[in-house]
Amino acid sequence: MTGFGAGTAEGAGLAVRVELRSVNHRHLTIQLRMPSGLASLESEVEGRIRGRLSRGAIGVALTITPLTGSEKSLIDQDLAARLLQELASLAKEAKLHMPDAGSVLSLPGVLTTSDSPAPEDVGETLLEALDMALSDLLNAREREGAALLADLEENLVHTEDFAAQAKKLMPQVQDRHQEALRERVGLLLGDSQGVSEQDLAREIAVLADRLDVAEELTRLDAHVEHFRGKLTLDEPVGRSLDFLSQELLREANTLGSKCNDAHVAHLVVELKAAIERLREQVQNVE
Repeated sequence: MTGFGAGTAEGAGLAVRVELRSVNHRHLTIQLRMPSGLASLESEVEGRIRGRLSRGAIGVALTITPLTGSEKSLIDQDLAARLLQELASLAKEAKLHMPDAGSVLSLPGVLTTSDSPAPEDVGETLLEALDMALSDLLNAREREGAALLADLEENLVHTEDFAAQAKKLMPQVQDRHQEALRERVGLLLGDSQGVSEQDLAREIAVLADRLDVAEELTRLDAHVEHFRGKLTLDEPVGRSLDFLSQELLREANTLGSKCNDAHVAHLVVELKAAIERLREQVQNVE
């Protein structure tokens, strides 16, 4: 969701430039500061942005400048009146010619340039520049999205690969644990009367059930396929992918807690690392 977009439009003697900067955020937040006198346009600007974006922290920078030759000069009438009165008083005392309007207008501060155009003058031009900036930002996001899609797919493949390796190891893990159980029982009982095969079989069944991770592996595969399917949709899917990545991590944690085996533990570490990379990158998805 990172990107930059800019747009410039002209109208009513003004040039309006809008710059949009987007950074990662789970929701859509808009940081907008309108020039004095244009606060009434804020809701329309925010609505236009929300209509085309759904996630990201969006910073909006707005610059309004008068076109050459179209600057509007205004007279500070209160200041001009006070200056004219004082100059007339001085001229009378000094027996000089009375000051004319041209003399007063040339004094600093009497003529000012308006920096705050009226909303009705700038509104249409502002929205035109905003639409251009939004299109530019979305184009930048699409370019980033192509690279992001490849990275997500790579981590999905890693997730599938590590899960498949863990699944392949599980029969060996169960055999080793069952053999270890038999050995421990033999060491504990020594030469005394042995435990019945029925009781031993019951304990082995309990152990096998505790080590059974078929459900977790099946859900991992299902979540990966669901994740991959979401990537093909032409709609905002960032929040759904965020949820799916959390579910993937939950299954990986359960897998690690159930399998007290060094080989599987190493695979689970790699599996969780791939899922964490998915979670990080999902924050960039619209």
